Amino acid sequence: MIATPADSEGPEAARGQDASPSGFMRWKLVGPGIVVAATGVGAGDLVATLVAGARFGYALLWAAVIGSIVKIALAEATGRYHLATGSTILEGWRSLGRWTSWYFGTYIILWGFVYGGTAMSATALPLSALFPGFLPFWAWGGLSGLLGAAFVLLNRYAIFEAVMKLFIGIMFVVVVGLAILVAPDFGEALRGLVPRLPDGSVIYTLGLIGGVGGTITLAAYGYWVNAKGWTGPRWMGMMRFDNRVAYIVTGIFVVAMLIVGAELLHAAQISLSGGDRGLLDLEAVLAERFGSKVATIFLIGFVATTFSSILGVWQGVSLLFADFVRNLRGIHAAGDRTDLETSSAFRFYVLWLTFPPMILLTLGQPFALIIAYGAFGAFFMPFLALTLMWLLNGRAMPREWRSGWLSNLLLALSSILFAVLCVNQIWSML
Repeated sequence: MIATPADSEGPEAARGQDASPSGFMRWKLVGPGIVVAATGVGAGDLVATLVAGARFGYALLWAAVIGSIVKIALAEATGRYHLATGSTILEGWRSLGRWTSWYFGTYIILWGFVYGGTAMSATALPLSALFPGFLPFWAWGGLSGLLGAAFVLLNRYAIFEAVMKLFIGIMFVVVVGLAILVAPDFGEALRGLVPRLPDGSVIYTLGLIGGVGGTITLAAYGYWVNAKGWTGPRWMGMMRFDNRVAYIVTGIFVVAMLIVGAELLHAAQISLSGGDRGLLDLEAVLAERFGSKVATIFLIGFVATTFSSILGVWQGVSLLFADFVRNLRGIHAAGDRTDLETSSAFRFYVLWLTFPPMILLTLGQPFALIIAYGAFGAFFMPFLALTLMWLLNGRAMPREWRSGWLSNLLLALSSILFAVLCVNQIWSML
């Protein structure tokens, strides 16, 4: 089992506070981590992993493993802040100064508009391929957004979590099944765990480490932890276990996708289209090599991947927005956080993600939309990593739960990694 940062940090007295379940009961309670992982792994992430496997074979397998460890560190830090302080990440950001509110408020409004169009377009792709001619592309996209909004507005966290577990189960079975079907070379895979950088692989390596498993939805992890009923330091052990399980599953998922790219595309020198459409190219390759049934099963996994991202963002990022509005209004009582899901701000943001971006669907996912989404995604992760370092070492954090050397090291490395990716994204736009 991979150790999470700060697992062995803090005095024994602090560990004694942990009254969370153990044994089989822990496995039954796993959930918020699965939700954040299912939300964070989107079609674009799968294409990035496939392209890395297609170009470099197994050489970057080690980067996929390190990427999972980085995301474990970030999600653990978010969950630890919520549990140790009793505050939300939005309250923490506000304590750092008003600049964080301006940054986050501007970001979440612009990002929501761009992401809504991107997510609905991504879900329309496999649906159009599964049911050719049944509905136009824009209608599939709009329908997926409407279904996501209706589900989130009509259901509370428990049902939401159960459905997200179902989707990640489908994703996992389909992708791992494909990896087994293409017959991986275990010797090459083991050699791929040794860090090396083939020519031209630096940006792909950084993307694998930093790009798979969530961006802004990592900040929603603490809210899902609280929605599960985990509050206070006594749930720290359960939160860490939940987080590890989720990102180990994500790691297996990413490794499986890289194996598919290495075995199916690398040897045949097959290239994929950019963006989400690359998965349709893979569907055509699968149909040619394994038949239409395998290709159809893959498209079902594709739908599970994209629609789970819609559900997760419509629910999780709307919680972030609702808490942002609550903080702007100066409401800080703990009891006022329990009804974020029923607040008018939550409902507004769900609708903001759904209706205005439908305009973008009629444009056929223009190139400018793809560029804008990539840019917005790049700007959030350095902000998250840097502010988490600040908050987890600040005075408001109880001393026994502050970050130790390992947590600080991983957060610092994450900050540098995401800053480099951000600069590269801007450079590629120019």
